[in-house]
Amino acid sequence: MDYVPLAVPFFLLAIALEFIFGWVKNKNTYRLNDTVSSLFMGSLSTASKLVLIGVGGAVFYSIETYYALWRMNDSLAITWIFAFVAYDLCYYCFHRIGHERQIFWASHVAHHQSEEYNLSTALRQTSSSFLLNWIFYVPLFLIGVPAKVFVTVASVNLIYQFWVHSQHIPKLGWYELFFVSPSNHRVHHATNDLYIDKNYGGVFIIWDRMFGTFQEEQEDEPCVYGIRGPIRSFNPLWANTHIYLGIIKDFLRAEKLKDKFHVLIARTGWQPKDVAKKYPREKYDYATYIKFDPVVSKLISLYGFIQLIVLAIVGPLIIEYGSSNYILGVIYVGMLVFTMVSTSRWLEGRPAIYMEASRLLVFTVIGVMGLQYSSSSEAAIFLLIYIFINILALPLLGKVSNSHNNELQHG
Repeated sequence: MDYVPLAVPFFLLAIALEFIFGWVKNKNTYRLNDTVSSLFMGSLSTASKLVLIGVGGAVFYSIETYYALWRMNDSLAITWIFAFVAYDLCYYCFHRIGHERQIFWASHVAHHQSEEYNLSTALRQTSSSFLLNWIFYVPLFLIGVPAKVFVTVASVNLIYQFWVHSQHIPKLGWYELFFVSPSNHRVHHATNDLYIDKNYGGVFIIWDRMFGTFQEEQEDEPCVYGIRGPIRSFNPLWANTHIYLGIIKDFLRAEKLKDKFHVLIARTGWQPKDVAKKYPREKYDYATYIKFDPVVSKLISLYGFIQLIVLAIVGPLIIEYGSSNYILGVIYVGMLVFTMVSTSRWLEGRPAIYMEASRLLVFTVIGVMGLQYSSSSEAAIFLLIYIFINILALPLLGKVSNSHNNELQHG
C-alpha cells in the first residue's frame, strides 16, 4: 500500500507548525516565494503521474511475473525487514549517482534548488525521475521482493525523509550513527565545499559511513542551501528541464564525437574543453552567493499564496477525476502548469499581465466547454467562478506590478 497520499495532510500541517514555531522563536526558515515554488513543484510531480507512462511499473511487473528467481513470502516479518533495508541500499545507489552523473542529476536537481531549508523543501520533487530511477530497484524484483511489499516500504522510506528537512532539530547523538537525521541531511542539501555530494542515505546513514560519503555537520561551517548552478527562477518547467537543456547544448556544441556522448554520463558539471572555452559557466562561490529573493508588492505575494491554496484544494480532485479519464488528466495538468508558470512570473517581479490574461482566457474556454459537454458541471462552474475572481484582481495586479517596477527602476 502507498501511504504517501494519506500522509500529505500531515505534511501540510507540519509545515504550518514549523512556520509558526520559527516565527515565535524569531528563527523563521520560510520565504513565501520559495515555499510556493517548492509546493508547486510537489503538486506538479504528483499531477504529472496522470499523464506520464509508468515505464518502471511495466518493467517491475514483467520481472516479477517472468524473471524473478523466486517469490518471497509477504506474510513473514523477515521479508518486510529485508525489503526495507534492501530498498534503502538501492535508494542510496540511485541517490548517489543522481548527484554524481549528469543525466541522473538532471532528473534529481529540482529537489535541491530551494535556497531555504524547511519541511516544504521535502515536498519539492522532480517530475522526470520516472525516466531513470526505476533501474536501481530492478534487483529487488529479481530476488523476489513482492510488488506489494516494494510499494509499501518505498512509501515508508519517502515519508521518513520528510521530517529530516528542518533546521530546528539539533544533532541527535547516537541516533545519527545509524539513521539519517536533520543534521546530516542538512549537509546533503548544502553547497559548501566541505559538504558537497555527501550523506545520500534515505533512512540509514550507515551506507554513507560504509562507502565513504559521510560528512558530519560542523558548527563553524553553516550550511548554504541551493545548487551550484542556481536557476534564479521559480518557474517549475525551467526547474525541471534546465539541466537537460544544458546537456543538449553541450552535446550539440562539442566538436569531438567522444565528448558528445561523454556529456551524458560525465561527472556533474563537466564540460568538453572546447565548449568550456567558448561558453564558460559562471563560477559559484557559496561564501558570497546572494539568494534569489525578488522584491514584489504584498498584493502579488498574496495572489501567489491564494493560487497555492486553490491548488492545494483542487489538487486531490484533479487527481481523482483525471485518473479516470486520460484526456481530462492531460487538460488538468496543462492548466496546473499554466497557473504555476504565470504565478511564478509574478513572484519573480517580471511582467506577467499578458500571460495571466491568456491563462484566464484559455481557462474560460475550457470552463464553457465543460458546461456544454461534461456530464458533471460542478467542476466547470467552480472553474468559472475562480476565473471571475481572478479577472477582478487582474487590473489591480497589473497596476501594482507596473508601479512597483517603475519604483525599482528609479530607486
